[in-house]
Amino acid sequence: MTKNKDQNPVLDAIYRRRSVRQFTADPVDEKTVLEIIRAGTWAPSGLNNQPWRFVIIRSPEKRAALADLTKYGEIIRQAPVVIAVFIDKEAMYHEVKDHQAIGACIQNMLLAIYSLGLGGVWLGEILKNAQKVRELLELPENLELMAVVALGHPAHRKQVSSRKPLDDVILKVF
Repeated sequence: MTKNKDQNPVLDAIYRRRSVRQFTADPVDEKTVLEIIRAGTWAPSGLNNQPWRFVIIRSPEKRAALADLTKYGEIIRQAPVVIAVFIDKEAMYHEVKDHQAIGACIQNMLLAIYSLGLGGVWLGEILKNAQKVRELLELPENLELMAVVALGHPAHRKQVSSRKPLDDVILKVF
C-alpha cells in the first residue's frame, strides 16, 4: 500500500531537499559521512558494476586548494566536508548508462544529506578543471571527476525553488 505524498518520507525528501551553499563551522562526524556515501552506493548501476569512487576531503588546506579550481570556491572553503565523486573508467561498460548511474548515486547522497538534517550542494562547474582536481588528490588517470558534493550543517534553511508544471514537461500521453 502506498502512502499519500504527505505521509511518504521519500517523496517528502525529494520535494523538500534544496541545494545548501552556506554552512556553519560545526563538524560532521565520520559515521554520518560514511552513511551518506553508503546511500550513494545503493543507486542502480547497469550490470551492478558500481563505477563510483569517492574521496572525502576534510583538510582545510586540501579544501582551499580545491576551492581555487572553481568559481564556487567559497562554498568548498566553508563546507566542513567535501566529497569528490569519480567514475572508474576501468569499471565502466557503457558510457551513457554509467554516467546516469553516477547521477543517481549523487542524488541518493543529496537525499541522504537532507534526511540526516544536513545540507549539501552538487558542484559541477569544477569539472572544467577535472584533470587538476585528480592531480591535486593524487589519483590515477582511470578516475574521472564527475562532481564535488559540499556538505555540512546549514547556516539557514531559506532556500526556495520551483518546478515547471507537468503540462510543460510531458510531451505526449498515449
